[in-house]
Amino acid sequence: MQFQIDQAVEVLSQTPDVLNALLRGKSVAWLDCRKTPESFSPRDVVGHLMYGEMTNWMPRVRMILEHRDAMAFESFDRFGFQGLIAGKSIAESLDEFAELRRQSLQALRDLRVGEQELELPGRHPEFGRVSLSNLLSTWVVHDLGHISQIVKAMAGEYRDAVGPWRAYVSILS
Repeated sequence: MQFQIDQAVEVLSQTPDVLNALLRGKSVAWLDCRKTPESFSPRDVVGHLMYGEMTNWMPRVRMILEHRDAMAFESFDRFGFQGLIAGKSIAESLDEFAELRRQSLQALRDLRVGEQELELPGRHPEFGRVSLSNLLSTWVVHDLGHISQIVKAMAGEYRDAVGPWRAYVSILS
């Protein structure tokens, strides 16, 4: 599928609702489970996505539109979210993420990005030249990847409990 901004916004706009359905009202056991000791918990993912709204996606979009590839993006701190979620309930974090995402998508709409702008270059500190289309596509895939991460971590909590059905439950592989 070739990148289309309207299709991207379909996914990006629904991510807060998906996370809300998966996580609101869940016990600490579900919110803090991890696939591996080093991976994000569902609660961490929400914080990570919040931090990305504040420091990553739209700041980089604006940088490409204003400076092209004359300046490299700021490096993204994958763990910069920790202070954002400290002491907050999952409901507070989900609400805050939904508002941050709403603001980001409104800002994106206000920029009226067209086909020509999608090929504008930016400069990633590690990858070098990237296009606005690459950045926006990655935003979508990043959301989907973290939704998958949450679901896999939660499913893994019942890895042993499913007994012999584990052979048929591919999410546990």
